[in-house]
Amino acid sequence: MQGNQRGAACSLLTLLLLTLVAAAPRRAAAAPEEFHVPVEYYKLPNGLRVVLSPDHTAPTVCVGVYYRIGFRIEPRDRTGFAHLFEHMMFQGSQNLGKMEFIKLVQSNGGILNGSTRFDFTNYFEVMPSNKLETVLWAESDRMNGLAVTDDNLKNQQGVVGNEVKEAVLNAPYGGFPWIDLPMAANSNWYNAHNFYGDLTDIEAAKLPEVKKFFDTYYAPNNAVLAIVGDFEPAEAKKLVEKYFGPIKASQLPPQPDLTEPRQEKEKQVNRKDPLAPRPAIAVGYHMPERNTPEYYAMGLLAQMLIQGDDALFRQELVQKRGLTDSVEGGINLLGNMFDYQGPMLLSANLTFDTTTKPETVLSAIDAVVEPLRSKPVDQKTLDRAMVKLRSDLYDTMGEFSGFGLMDLLTSFALFDDDPGRVNSLVSEFRKVTPEILQKTAQEYLRPTNRTVVLLEPGQAAAAGTPAKSR
Repeated sequence: MQGNQRGAACSLLTLLLLTLVAAAPRRAAAAPEEFHVPVEYYKLPNGLRVVLSPDHTAPTVCVGVYYRIGFRIEPRDRTGFAHLFEHMMFQGSQNLGKMEFIKLVQSNGGILNGSTRFDFTNYFEVMPSNKLETVLWAESDRMNGLAVTDDNLKNQQGVVGNEVKEAVLNAPYGGFPWIDLPMAANSNWYNAHNFYGDLTDIEAAKLPEVKKFFDTYYAPNNAVLAIVGDFEPAEAKKLVEKYFGPIKASQLPPQPDLTEPRQEKEKQVNRKDPLAPRPAIAVGYHMPERNTPEYYAMGLLAQMLIQGDDALFRQELVQKRGLTDSVEGGINLLGNMFDYQGPMLLSANLTFDTTTKPETVLSAIDAVVEPLRSKPVDQKTLDRAMVKLRSDLYDTMGEFSGFGLMDLLTSFALFDDDPGRVNSLVSEFRKVTPEILQKTAQEYLRPTNRTVVLLEPGQAAAAGTPAKSR
């Protein structure tokens, strides 16, 4: 009897709850809360831009120093100069001898690296959080006074020269497509010269011009310092002021004109590669200006065309026609669509069998691109691209112990004076409609805005061997 009473009571309660739910006013489903990055941004009197983003989930810090000097604005007749100087920064400073910077970081349980990009040269370290002061001291030491000596210069000229030979001149597909494509697509020397550097230019560098280069560009008013990870902002500010505050600013020259004219005719360049086993092709389309509606639309188009197993190029060229096993590319082959400033390309590249004609590959590419230009995509396709983009963005933020987030923050500080942009990216992409996407494709994915680089293989090419993408 008691069991029946409990059952009746439960049934009555359930009925009452259902009635209340049905009578309650319906509320719209809450939008998912966006991931938010804490960002504090300020500048020292000497012009150094400082970005702080604390995150206490792991006992590490990532420190980055980005200088606004990259391949684009290196001196004429000194191609590869920016890259050469990246190497020079590890050759010693006022208080650290040659290679001691590296030893200092590694002996304290850290990792480090540096690289030269289109619009900046960067240096970063990931350290245990209790070693933040150590790495800030070391970075300030070389910013304040690098050991620019004739011996160090000659040594690094040899190192960089050997790197050019190994990575470009004596390697299959060396420089393809990240050097070949910008050189073919652009007409402005700053955007179109050999970024890796000609050996004659590298060897011709003299000590006085190297010193001038350092004094001009490796200065606080041409740099961003970012700290991401497990630290207290108040303490970090004191350390930044202590070590970087006394460094003097430099007299920066005006930025050169980097603009490119509107491309009105398709370009094609053929290059013979005696070491390449198969032919390869790369296509590049000039990008819209950064931070415009069309720029965000191109980011979504890149997701649709290139990124992931569902990418349209993969479906057409790999799965349907079997012309290659993969298609690679994206916006900015040396980074991502956010960490550059000047003209850029959306590019795709692949290798294919010697029995396949290049015209066949280009025809397949056109078969994918033209529908995007002729009609708006459906909302489902746009939503899927948005999901992929958000996933890629958040993966980037979390990669390599804070480096990915640090790279975004420093880039937005360096180029936009606004590292907080990292928190508005998703909302900007969400503004893109199918109509904006089509309009963007019509202007920027037109054949007359395209550059094609065809790499012809050497005698070692073997017909019938499966093609592999680069």
